[in-house]
Amino acid sequence: MDNKRTSVIIADAEYIDSVAFNLIVNFERMIGRHIPQADMAQWVECIAMDGGVRRVAEVDGEQKNKDIPECSVILVHDKKNDEMNNFNPGKFTTELNNQAFKGDLGEFVFNAVGAEEGTETMSKYDILTDILAAMVDEPQVKNIMVIPNLDSNDNGVMERLLPVLRHIDRECPEKRVTLFAMQPLSGVPCRTEILGYSLMAALGIRADEIKD
Repeated sequence: MDNKRTSVIIADAEYIDSVAFNLIVNFERMIGRHIPQADMAQWVECIAMDGGVRRVAEVDGEQKNKDIPECSVILVHDKKNDEMNNFNPGKFTTELNNQAFKGDLGEFVFNAVGAEEGTETMSKYDILTDILAAMVDEPQVKNIMVIPNLDSNDNGVMERLLPVLRHIDRECPEKRVTLFAMQPLSGVPCRTEILGYSLMAALGIRADEIKD
């Protein structure tokens, strides 16, 4: 990474895809209309805002700082899967990997990282945890957003993440780390946010459509 102020989003691709699917199924039944695939660009911008990234300052319509902030979006996925079915765009190799777009929060650059289980290979959560740990040595990274699968108590994900989160909290208190989940979290050494809000926005589900 260069000296530009940067942010990083690290996500379990299969997990966010499954959550999007569940929201689509449940809300189509609830509000009685078709819900399209989640807008990937809108989703990452919502995640970035929830993680503390703020809009680029402008003067007379021009960006005050020519060095546009960059947000790296790292989608860690099972190597056997080619795409996310509930996001647009969703194809890892042809539509997302090494692609980028500029929005109000800066430039978002996508990387899709495939993983496979095996005795001599790194699993998805080995890779995700290693990427998170590497942020300690990236002084220009100020905001880190992590979206793992914490829905199951049996997958050991939190046990892997906690030592890394504690290390970052101890060694790099200036970094803002935000952990996203579908349920409120407690006892973690970082900020937490609810994942569903950003996905609902990306799916076009409006608050006024939701009835008690």
